[in-house]
Amino acid sequence: MGVLVWLIIPLIATGAAVVYTTWAARDRKAGDAAEVAGYERFREAMQRSHSGSGSA
Repeated sequence: MGVLVWLIIPLIATGAAVVYTTWAARDRKAGDAAEVAGYERFREAMQRSHSGSGSA
């Protein structure tokens, strides 16, 4: 029985790796446009907040 357990563990790990690989390599429908636009807004806001701080 112990031999079967040691045989099943790598099979389960291989199955999990296959499932994860298929999930990670899937085609994503949504593009990066929303994330890029949000990042640009963030950069602009940070530049505005730092440009008005002046020197101490």
